[in-house]
Amino acid sequence: MHVNASHRRLPPRGRPVPGGVPATDGVGARTRTPPGAGQTRPGGVRRWRVAAGVWLLGAWAWLALPVAWAAHGYALWGHLKYPADFAHFDYVNPHAPKGGELRLVSNSRASTFDKYNPFTLRGNAPAYVSDLVFDTLLVGAADEVGAAYGLLAEDVQVAPDGLSATFRLRREARFHHGKPVLAEDVRHTFETLVGPHTSPVYKTLLADVAGVDVLDARTVRFRFRQPNRELPLTVGGLPIFSRDWGVDPATGRRKPFNEVVMEHPIGSGPYRIGPVKFGRDITYVRDPHYWASDLPVRRGTFNFDRITVKIYKDNTARLEALKAGEFDLMRFFSAGDWARRVKGKRFDTGELVKAEFRHRLPTGFQSYVLNTRRAPLDDIRVRQALALALDFEWMNERLFYGSYERVRGLFGNTACAAQGEPDEAQARLLRPWLGTLPPAVLGPMAEPPRAGTPQALRANLKAAQALLREAGWTYRDGALRNARGEPLVLEYLDSNEAGARVVTPWQHNLARIGVQLRYRAVDFALYQQRLRTFDFDIVTLAFGGTHSPGAEYADLFGSAAARTEDSGNFTGLANPAVDDLIERMVRAKREEDFLAACRALDRAVAHLHVLIPQWSAPTHRMAYNAWRLDRPAHMPPYASGEGWAIETWWARPEARGAR
Repeated sequence: MHVNASHRRLPPRGRPVPGGVPATDGVGARTRTPPGAGQTRPGGVRRWRVAAGVWLLGAWAWLALPVAWAAHGYALWGHLKYPADFAHFDYVNPHAPKGGELRLVSNSRASTFDKYNPFTLRGNAPAYVSDLVFDTLLVGAADEVGAAYGLLAEDVQVAPDGLSATFRLRREARFHHGKPVLAEDVRHTFETLVGPHTSPVYKTLLADVAGVDVLDARTVRFRFRQPNRELPLTVGGLPIFSRDWGVDPATGRRKPFNEVVMEHPIGSGPYRIGPVKFGRDITYVRDPHYWASDLPVRRGTFNFDRITVKIYKDNTARLEALKAGEFDLMRFFSAGDWARRVKGKRFDTGELVKAEFRHRLPTGFQSYVLNTRRAPLDDIRVRQALALALDFEWMNERLFYGSYERVRGLFGNTACAAQGEPDEAQARLLRPWLGTLPPAVLGPMAEPPRAGTPQALRANLKAAQALLREAGWTYRDGALRNARGEPLVLEYLDSNEAGARVVTPWQHNLARIGVQLRYRAVDFALYQQRLRTFDFDIVTLAFGGTHSPGAEYADLFGSAAARTEDSGNFTGLANPAVDDLIERMVRAKREEDFLAACRALDRAVAHLHVLIPQWSAPTHRMAYNAWRLDRPAHMPPYASGEGWAIETWWARPEARGAR
């Protein structure tokens, strides 16, 4: 829900997550959050420190261990905004009234759901279930990055050698069925998520976690294979569930986790699953006895008694339902809808308000993804030529109403973004790999081609033709052909026929240089299957950004993931230089080393041209019912759109009794 690099919840794979600031605009982008940069909510993830005292655990050997970090939260580079005695996050209303209902539209591309388990691979879980039903050990703030505070855990200790992190669970923490949250539940959650019945994204992200030790009933230690500043935050973002989930109460038999489908999850979060109308909506009901309601990290949050998520078959149905008053809030990713269709009687009366909220979230890297496993996309010159034919400036003016900014790399709007020439620290990391990286990587950061005028586009297309000739493609017999006489034909795969509008200008420009780009729309289930098996040439994906990239980038760009079906490496990139830079980024012990590595990685991926950058929005565009909903005056800078509303808004008095 809240993509906050301050700490990350591991996202269940296969479910779209509003990561970063995706701007689909009809291109059918599947929103893909880097597995560790996943979603959380405002107030929900990454940031630690441990309470300053010594714990009387009865585990004397453990008490004797030296501690490098011990506090009420954890910060990547040692700086926490909120002290141990803070009362609440600055951006919430601690006196917000409880009650009423928030009616949302599903943020999932799936038209329905067929399971309640968000962690298994097959099927579709309902929107927001992971965020609302499951608590985590740590939770981040929406006005801070690189840190998280204790939720289920009251303290965190990180060993001096960086090879373990120990969490002390709160005595008051309770699951929905009344049992306490214990260390054995944490271990069970970890072992289940890295087991055989969940998405491989968990195995990749948690590969450096050697195991989990139960030190006593409420103390659990994660052991790491090697020091990694991210791992305490990564394991702190695990959604914890009860060992009883999936156990038959009559026989005590535990189902294999992939068979735990329709059993209601046993979590410890602020909401439980309530009334469900399959194919239409799901309602989450606030737990009136929620154990954490008075904790500083939860005060003033989750104020609605009910959160109903409605499901509609397409964007047109959603928009018309909003205008008809069927739900209260909708976030918009289409500039065309926002500029021309968000209007009507309820907007005229002031019942519905159209608002843009500027954020400081990472831009993410929504892109055309080129599958380099396939010829001719395995040739960097072909990939560069395709990029030269995309005229973003024309599209932004004519199609997007000037509302977008061009994506320029993996880490836009963060300190990790590479700019200009590499400094010596970056160059030192890149030079040894000039055999596997283009020499240009030591020059200025690769920028997407600019056009916007007929003259500029013509020059770009001439440059593209030269690259294609160099790659062995010449125009003859009415088509651009290789030495074997095969025409250059590529397929753009989409799950939304409306996306053709956005792809058409690119198709037209490519046709001018002899490249045929065929548009193919398929149903969403087939689209997902083809993504999982890498059965595509080109797709659009919206990758969420993060201020603190880590091990999840091995899933997105690592060589091992390129060979693993259903991984996040859709480009098929398998480059030892990229592997090395990801490793250095993850292992960095000093902030300056981390920044050098992530900036070098940004350069390496950009100069390999496996992605054609698209666009991002600098604001959250939301329409909401001002007669039913109230909100804090200011949005925190790192909040997601719907996540901010779900977590910190509240129902107006006159709406609290209405259903």
